[in-house]
Amino acid sequence: MREFSGVFPYLVSPIDDAGRIDEAALTLLVDDLIGAGVHGVTPLGSTGEFAYLDSEQRTTVVRTTVKAAGGRVPVVAGVASTATADAVAQAERYAALGVDGILAILEAYFPVPDAGIEAYFRAIADAVDIPVVLYTNPQFQRADLSLDVIERLSSHPRIGYLKDASTNTGRLLSIMHRCGNELKLFAASAHIPTAVMLIGGVGWMAGPACLVPRESVRLYDLCRAQQWAEAMALQRRLWRINEAFARFNLAACIKAGLQLQGYAVGEPVPPTAALTAEQRQVVASALAALADG
Repeated sequence: MREFSGVFPYLVSPIDDAGRIDEAALTLLVDDLIGAGVHGVTPLGSTGEFAYLDSEQRTTVVRTTVKAAGGRVPVVAGVASTATADAVAQAERYAALGVDGILAILEAYFPVPDAGIEAYFRAIADAVDIPVVLYTNPQFQRADLSLDVIERLSSHPRIGYLKDASTNTGRLLSIMHRCGNELKLFAASAHIPTAVMLIGGVGWMAGPACLVPRESVRLYDLCRAQQWAEAMALQRRLWRINEAFARFNLAACIKAGLQLQGYAVGEPVPPTAALTAEQRQVVASALAALADG
């Protein structure tokens, strides 16, 4: 099984006016990101609007990404559902399409007890023979993974990674203490990767890396080289991007930014609204400020 580390952009899901996945636009984006040096790609993460796509659209996104990557970097596909059986079916489908790993996400309407949460992730990992990345995001998940559940899941032979979007480094240290080398940690976003790398993380999975892949790879390289002063200087510059995006819907921001860079990725899936002209200018200004140093 392939080892995962480094920068994994959460890909957008380009949609044309007829509601179809724009395979050409997605292929171009994947190819350019790999050319910029990213270490892997993640379709159907949060930035990929997985919650708003139907089964056929999701499958098309994954199939197109695998084909575009062509084995050059790992593809870790998001699997998300409120129902365990559906999540297992997704994982099996994407594994058959050739993904290198699964990013496992639990959606919930009713509250789910720890036993149910643990069973959900175990069922996904039992169904495939590729690595599984647990995803925890307390901001958006009604049923999040507790430390006890994470510790127990880390003993599963295929659950080797955790992508944590809590931004709580204390929680990450607790996970590291409990799980040791059984679970490698990925950060999220552009404001905490350096801190996570400093305490032992292996990289990050984040939507903004679609817009700033070279800077993201540079940040990773600086962290790996333990050049912390330079890394923090770049981290502070990258924070301008996240600061702007925190004001609006993230997927809408990433799509608007990619459009500004010449990618025909379409607008967000309704009911998510596209950015207004004024909001797009905020994104444009943040990207321009980063480019100007």
